[in-house]
Amino acid sequence: MVLIELINVKKRVGSEEILKGIDLKVHKGEFLAIIGASGSGKSSLLYIMGLLDFPTEGEVFFKGQQVSSMDSQMVSRIRNESIGFVFQFHYLLPEFTLLENVMIPMLKKGIQRPQAEERARELLKSLGLGGKEKRKIYQVSGGEMQRTAIARALANNPEVILADEPTGNLDSKNTAIVMQILQEINRSGTTVVMVTHELELAKKANRILQMKDGLLVL
Repeated sequence: MVLIELINVKKRVGSEEILKGIDLKVHKGEFLAIIGASGSGKSSLLYIMGLLDFPTEGEVFFKGQQVSSMDSQMVSRIRNESIGFVFQFHYLLPEFTLLENVMIPMLKKGIQRPQAEERARELLKSLGLGGKEKRKIYQVSGGEMQRTAIARALANNPEVILADEPTGNLDSKNTAIVMQILQEINRSGTTVVMVTHELELAKKANRILQMKDGLLVL
């Protein structure tokens, strides 16, 4: 099953063409790595795949539905319920605890607070953060922040995780932990698309595509 499909996707910012005609199919259950140098367009591509941004030209399909034909409410619902995002910078809210950060997507979805808290606790525990649920962001390490961000991405049982340089700020030990978590998520049936500039990390995926100057070259 094709989960996400891009047909001749182009993206311009001002006079600069960031993406120059991308054709791509992401299949349900695969682990896809998109590799390329900084400025190659891979993050722009990921944001369009995740419906955080939209192409200047071309079409995006999610589970066979044309995104341009959807209203903003439907796009928001897909983004919140079917797609989980993990970024290089975790974007956790410092005023909230780890537990509260993981609960936020579920509360937005309308899940009752007791159920959201129970699932958030389970996710944090499964990622080695049991006992740290009440800590604030500044009270944990960088690796623990990123694991919390992964727990948040998993909160609504998404069909796909989109990870943009998820180990970019981590040391080698925490990089290995995060990559192992992403592989386990994929083995459980969740599709994973990861953007990275590191070939060794990309090799842990099932499929590797390379971007160069706004085009897929491999």
